[in-house]
Amino acid sequence: MLFVIDSVLSCIIAVIFYKLVSETKPAALAENSHKTIWRTAAGYRIALRDLAFMAFLFASLLMLLVYTQMQNFLPVYLRNMHGFSTEAYGFMLTSTAVLVVLAQLWVTRMTRDRPTFVMMALGTVLYAIGFGMFGFISAYGLFILAAFIITFGEMIVVPISQALVANFAPQEMRGRYMAVHGLSVAIPTTIGPGLAGLILDNFNLNLLWYVGGVLCIFSALGFYALHRWLGSQKRFAPRGTPAKPADSPV
Repeated sequence: MLFVIDSVLSCIIAVIFYKLVSETKPAALAENSHKTIWRTAAGYRIALRDLAFMAFLFASLLMLLVYTQMQNFLPVYLRNMHGFSTEAYGFMLTSTAVLVVLAQLWVTRMTRDRPTFVMMALGTVLYAIGFGMFGFISAYGLFILAAFIITFGEMIVVPISQALVANFAPQEMRGRYMAVHGLSVAIPTTIGPGLAGLILDNFNLNLLWYVGGVLCIFSALGFYALHRWLGSQKRFAPRGTPAKPADSPV
């Protein structure tokens, strides 16, 4: 029944998008979009040769390697290391979902006029704090607090990262850039559980959170480096901020 409900809701959302969400692709590009599959595939080379975009994906990969442990490793860790029930983990996820509903619009308003890569770095630092806390705390209330800190980071990172991918891409290549980004997101989801399992089976269980905190710090430094490199470009500047022209890294 869970999967049936999921399928029905997905169909309803598809209809809502089709009816209410307007197309953003320029008409001129839509009229000239008939290409062979080989020309389309060749276009991915442009995205893969965009050094700045690849640097952004690498920093994001480090961050996502840590974030995936929220679903993969954390419930096992809470049960095996601290004796918390599955219901306790479920309540943690429910409480963070409620926080998103209550605070996402406010967080978006607070961050939308600030430098995008700096906000990515800030959100990733919150990840580092929250995931790092898991390795030091034992009280359930503190785990909820750490999850809230991670959720605030998520509310900053997720909307901005999607917008950044679109800003990296030339108008006629947004689909290909989004596809490369989607593949990069799948990589930590694929390898993250196995890497966590190695630590779970062979080392102190807390080590994963220490390593995760360090990886998030490196990721945040990467986003800040991108701010120093690209932050003055108009396509990455905050709204309403005059930006100096700069050469495109594409």
